[in-house]
Amino acid sequence: MVTKKYDEIFSRVVKSKHIHESVLFIQNRNGDFSYKNEYGGKGIDAPLLMASITKLFTTSCILILLEQGKLSFDDKVTHFFDKGNLSGLHLYKGQEYTEKLTIAHLLFQTSGLPDVSEEGKNNLRKRVLQEDMSITIDELIALTKAMKPNFAPDTLSRSHYADINFYILGQIIESVTNSSLEDVFKSFIFEPLGLEKTYLPIDEDDFIPKIYFENKAISRPNYIKSCRASGGAITTAREMMVFIKAFFAGVLFNKAIFRQLEKYKKLQITLYPIQYGGGYMRIPLGGFTMFFAGKGELIGHSGSTGSFAFYNPEKDLFFVGDVNQSANPATAVRMAIRLAISSK
Repeated sequence: MVTKKYDEIFSRVVKSKHIHESVLFIQNRNGDFSYKNEYGGKGIDAPLLMASITKLFTTSCILILLEQGKLSFDDKVTHFFDKGNLSGLHLYKGQEYTEKLTIAHLLFQTSGLPDVSEEGKNNLRKRVLQEDMSITIDELIALTKAMKPNFAPDTLSRSHYADINFYILGQIIESVTNSSLEDVFKSFIFEPLGLEKTYLPIDEDDFIPKIYFENKAISRPNYIKSCRASGGAITTAREMMVFIKAFFAGVLFNKAIFRQLEKYKKLQITLYPIQYGGGYMRIPLGGFTMFFAGKGELIGHSGSTGSFAFYNPEKDLFFVGDVNQSANPATAVRMAIRLAISSK
């Protein structure tokens, strides 16, 4: 009965005129239960853009470095950059907060920094829809400085999703390890988990899937290679399942450290009902969410191109996949909610 419900939910999603390909993969922790479905020829071994699910890789690396004693949540962000590079990054109501920013502020999305990817009249999302482009961390920092922060760091009960937080975390990881981010991902995550089709693209030979915006398939390899720690990884649904299971089981890092991430705050209203903890999202299923009443929660991450990787602890089910539609990435989140609520 439950697989029939999954079939119905998936079928309704892919009937949308703007969904051209999709893949869904569901398993419990032990793999005793497994379900998959595909549309448009996209199977569980087809490459897909993780987009912001990449943030879970970045979070994993931060936790591993914390466990190794090479970082702490309270480390000041400016410690990892040349003096003056970040000056003026967080200027709120006439007061400079840049020197107070910590790794925890970035990881928990409580820095208050604006999101240059989505906010502003000429945000990166609008620019990338028009043309492929590369952008450096220095350029991202400059764009962020030109915008107004949303609040002072660690303001009570507030979080604000901003890609710049994870771009900076990526730079910190490289600084601490004295290695490139792609090598750190490989040695900390890909190799230990046996992920052979997951990678951070860096050159022209690395395959990068096209992204759909409504009915148009667009190729943006230069921009995706720029996203790195915030949203640049490529994987498959099968390997994303391996990773999300390992992430929430504490395979890569001490589970006690992970427990410190379980402090959730509401994100900006445009992302309702999503909350954010330390490096990952939480979607409460209780109450009246997305017109569906349920119990429990989904924890994990979604991406701006329609990718998703969530865990429902109450029913011990993992939901991963992709709808590949950047015009309406919330489609993937709504589908994950429906799937979780319909599960027995």
